[in-house]
Amino acid sequence: MNVVIIGGGQAGLQVADTLRTEGYEGAIDVIAEESGLPYQRPPLSKDYLAPGKEAAPLPLRGATFFLDKNVTLHQGVRAIAVNRAERKVQTTEGSLDYDHLVFATGARNRTLNCQGVSLPGIYGLKTLADAEALHAALPTARNIVIIGAGFIGLEFAAAALAHGCNVTVLEFAPRPMGRALTPAMSEWFAAAHRSQGVNLRLSEGIDRFEPDTDGRLGAAISTTGASYPADLVLVGVGVQPNDTLASDSGIETSNGIVVDETLRTADPAVLAIGDCASFPSAHAQGRLRLESVQNATDQARHAARTILGAENPYTALPWFWSTQGPYKLQMAGLPRPDDDILIMGDQRAAKFSVLCFRDGVLAAVESVNNAADHMAARKLLSADIALTRTQAESEGFTLKAAASSPVSV
Repeated sequence: MNVVIIGGGQAGLQVADTLRTEGYEGAIDVIAEESGLPYQRPPLSKDYLAPGKEAAPLPLRGATFFLDKNVTLHQGVRAIAVNRAERKVQTTEGSLDYDHLVFATGARNRTLNCQGVSLPGIYGLKTLADAEALHAALPTARNIVIIGAGFIGLEFAAAALAHGCNVTVLEFAPRPMGRALTPAMSEWFAAAHRSQGVNLRLSEGIDRFEPDTDGRLGAAISTTGASYPADLVLVGVGVQPNDTLASDSGIETSNGIVVDETLRTADPAVLAIGDCASFPSAHAQGRLRLESVQNATDQARHAARTILGAENPYTALPWFWSTQGPYKLQMAGLPRPDDDILIMGDQRAAKFSVLCFRDGVLAAVESVNNAADHMAARKLLSADIALTRTQAESEGFTLKAAASSPVSV
């Protein structure tokens, strides 16, 4: 068999790694659009941008991985067409035959369509090149405006504060990280970032950018008409799945490449994983597309085993993290805005958890600076243990104790 993997990120490399670990001996080709060795993306908005940090990416695998594992990495190569009838991938350097094809194409940043968006000084943050440009610009920046209060926007806000910048965040929605967090946790983070010095403007989006007298970025004008001085803008308004190549080959797409519970598309020789895949999730009780390292790596392992003949459904528990200055946010499960919540711990000391109950049982947990609660929550939720709010409110209850003695829960 020949396996071709389109995408050299976390998901794509994990497929190759797992295939070899599980005994696959056929050819493996990884098509990576960026030049250089594949690198970890999460640190780009955190440690990479810290003051005094050397601009060096963290590799996803060691330099000898590809030789040791007999994996062919096509660096700086783009897949341009897939012929499913002939099982060929056309690339910018030629064609590759496949018996199994894996789309691990990830996602791309959403862009703004407003006046002044092409002015020098306006950045996105997705790739190493983006991070390198920001790393170079941050030391001389003074007034920074961030469009979007999602994970990337708020992680960058914390990094910009560490450089001594004035930081304004414009968020069109009424609360930060609104798609991912409960209202209680969103409100806590809004207050926390403001206490750190971020000018967080909610229910206020971007209308346009205006130049200074030199023709560079000078100000951001919000939807309220307010003007915010800006010599650097970061746009963090979400991402879109890279599913066009799949769609052009006749594969179904709908907010991502549509796959079944084994991560196969309707073509059994073609799979999709990670940020680009729309899959049926028992945890969401419907179809879902997740943007996380955990989902990318877990789906990659599962896809490799599917290629090798397994037929098990993908059921891994979703979990996430985000480091925003002094605050380490960790989530297990998928919180919903209407969940019944119980807050445990000390919010004033920034060490607490929000337990989310749905249909009477624990469905998700959000934690701040509380790794023990997060690990316990992952254990409980992965084991599908029906922890009730009444049990959680009992005297002396802790998630760690419940996870250590699940029989008593």
